Amino acid sequence: MKITRRQAAIIGAYTGINCGPFEDMHEYVDSLPGFEGITTIGFAMPGIAERIHEASRADFISLCPTTDDPK
Repeated sequence: MKITRRQAAIIGAYTGINCGPFEDMHEYVDSLPGFEGITTIGFAMPGIAERIHEASRADFISLCPTTDDPK
């Protein structure tokens, strides 16, 4: 099973490891509160990775399976 491009963008934003097209992750991060209009170079600014990590946490957790999910 493959993940969607949005799921890959969320995983990339949360982990810092890009697992899909960068433009998808850039679009996702741009949709997070406080990151509207982020530029490509903005991803390299000190402390930004940690802020993106925290901002994407809820979306990342929502991707994780629970014991109630079908196998």
